Amino acid sequence: MLNIEDIWLKTCNILQREVTAVSYDLWIRSLAPIDYSNGIMYLSTSSESAKARVLKLHYGQIKEALSEVEPQITDFKVLDPLERDNYFKRLEEQSQEKSPYTNPICSFNQKYTFDNFVVGNSNKYVYAAARGVAEHPFDKINPLFIYGGVGLGKTHLLHAIGNYLKVNNPELKVLYVTCEKFTHDYIESLKSSKAQANAEYRDKYRNNIDVLMIDDIQFISNKAGTQEEFFHTFNDLYQKGKQIIIASDRNPKEIANLEERLRSRFSMGIIQDIQVPDYETRLAILQKKAQQEHYSVEEDVISLIAEKCDTNIRELEGMLGKVCFYASLLGKPTANLDDFNEALKDVINTSKQNLTADRIIDCVCKYFSINKEDLIGKKKNKEIVEPRQICMYLICEMLDLPLVSIGELFGGRDHTTVIHAREKVSDLIKENNRIKVEVNDIKSMANRM
Repeated sequence: MLNIEDIWLKTCNILQREVTAVSYDLWIRSLAPIDYSNGIMYLSTSSESAKARVLKLHYGQIKEALSEVEPQITDFKVLDPLERDNYFKRLEEQSQEKSPYTNPICSFNQKYTFDNFVVGNSNKYVYAAARGVAEHPFDKINPLFIYGGVGLGKTHLLHAIGNYLKVNNPELKVLYVTCEKFTHDYIESLKSSKAQANAEYRDKYRNNIDVLMIDDIQFISNKAGTQEEFFHTFNDLYQKGKQIIIASDRNPKEIANLEERLRSRFSMGIIQDIQVPDYETRLAILQKKAQQEHYSVEEDVISLIAEKCDTNIRELEGMLGKVCFYASLLGKPTANLDDFNEALKDVINTSKQNLTADRIIDCVCKYFSINKEDLIGKKKNKEIVEPRQICMYLICEMLDLPLVSIGELFGGRDHTTVIHAREKVSDLIKENNRIKVEVNDIKSMANRM
């Protein structure tokens, strides 16, 4: 098998002599080898636009350099982030094509490793737990249940475990699936009247694996049949001493309509949350991202992005990529504060200008699937009161409005009611992860709209 990392390193040495320093830093450095198949080298890059520039400016030079280093390589393809993820997904599907339920082989995203995971106060405990499972599977931590909001690194940790096991325990059969995939496979097995199909399904999820990783388990809510099947799958694997790793956007106690026996099983090992990163961790994440992607960016820009974006890691990294790409389009070797202001003016300035109480109210209604009339009205059932208090809290936090004015928005309520809601939600955020996730999700939604 070809060593694609070594081949690419030698290719880059050639390209450094053939292209300008600016072109090399902007476009060639952003490429990373991910696979080789049938004479084609697959490279990933940071964005769709970066892919277009590489192919337009340097296709011939890269192809010639690759062939010079390794004659077996006749061509190459560049994949943007979405194409890269789909490529890995196809590899996984193809590995199961001949026998869809047996001998699972997972292709994990090579960028998601423990070395690339930035550890801070918000995630140090979940990192330690994930690393412990990777280094000592089947030992003391089983199951491992990881939960936290969108874009905080849960999937990164699952892939990091998979990549670690792939290198250090290649004999292990590791299966990573989403809850949606598990449910789909279960339904397909029920559709077929053949006993063989059901047996193959059981082989895939119970008999032919050593490690089961299942992502987004919260979607098992309200699926009684799937919960029943997963309960028996969990029991079977656990009794055989197999490793189980589960990720969710919320604590098992907060997953609606989840059977108590499943909550009990999830609590048998370690339940660890991953929180929104603090400023220092956000800063470290951006610095790490800039290093990985070979971005040249002023420290003031990184600091400002870390300060402005306090929702999740995906948005954080997306803002950095947008600023650096904007600078590259202008031919600048280094992104500065002017590039920050121009590239993100729609994200930050327009968002702040357009952020209104009505917009926050609309977001809360959409998030909780309730009517605006009920939210600002007199109903006092919990399904309405809690979203109403969260809405008051967000308006207080995100807008500079008098408390009396906020009370008027909610049917002429007294300002003391607004103070009570603000203080109550503020306290709940500290002790209830579900509330924290909901508040952050709605805040992110309001800033994007």
